[in-house]
Amino acid sequence: MATRIREKAQARKENADKRPIAKAKYIRISPYKVRAVLDLIRGKGYVEAVALLENLNKSSSLPILKVVKSAAANAENNLSMSKDGLFVAECFADQGSTLKRFIPKSHGRAGSLLKRTSNITVILDERH
Repeated sequence: MATRIREKAQARKENADKRPIAKAKYIRISPYKVRAVLDLIRGKGYVEAVALLENLNKSSSLPILKVVKSAAANAENNLSMSKDGLFVAECFADQGSTLKRFIPKSHGRAGSLLKRTSNITVILDERH
């Protein structure tokens, strides 16, 4: 039976991460390709990261740009932080669900295609 539910909920709330965060799930790009772009913006300031993503010629830069802007909007609206003082503290791409498809091959056989998806997470923080 559940005991001390209110105390446990209060303790979880106090220990929660106070940094602005944004996630995008099931993006139809391989996590391997997304991680290459995330490595470029990790540790950069918000303004610099946005400028880099807007001018980068990679397919994964647009979804990552949306996630970074969403995290900055969360910081501004929910935590009353300024966008100018933010930087990309953490960013990572985990593998989402894989869509399994088949393509016809010779002699009536079928070859499998794995269409991978990504879950992108960006965590911002203030510079002190």
